[in-house]
Amino acid sequence: MDLIYLDYNCFQRGFDDTRQLKIRMEAFACEEIFKTAELGKINLVWSFMHADENSFCPFFERKIEALRLSVLCKVKIGPEDEIYNLAHNFQQKGNLSSKDAIHLACAYYANSNYFLTCDTPFLKRAKRLNLNVTIFNPLDYIREVEIK
Repeated sequence: MDLIYLDYNCFQRGFDDTRQLKIRMEAFACEEIFKTAELGKINLVWSFMHADENSFCPFFERKIEALRLSVLCKVKIGPEDEIYNLAHNFQQKGNLSSKDAIHLACAYYANSNYFLTCDTPFLKRAKRLNLNVTIFNPLDYIREVEIK
């Protein structure tokens, strides 16, 4: 069973401007991933970084929805020194923001099969690190990985 770490933006994608085709398709892909997790066909990860970002979200509806979706995440990751060390390394080697580096380090630490993000520049930089985690846009995950 796949273990998937979703970047925080995947929890928020349904609130973005779905008049843009790319965003509408990504929102659909994220919704399908959450439905698949609800059916128990994949496992999702929720980390302390998700909780941190959610606590700073200024939009009540978005915050509540992310918390509702967090219940689908069967794997929980708390802060660990190893995660911070990995994040620092990823930040330096991949030119990532500290927040992005921590998310990626959490996925790596959890031994996730996939890391999914809607952030194209982050996706490109993260892929260059050649980690043992497949990094995709949620739409590419839906296209390339058969969800059974």
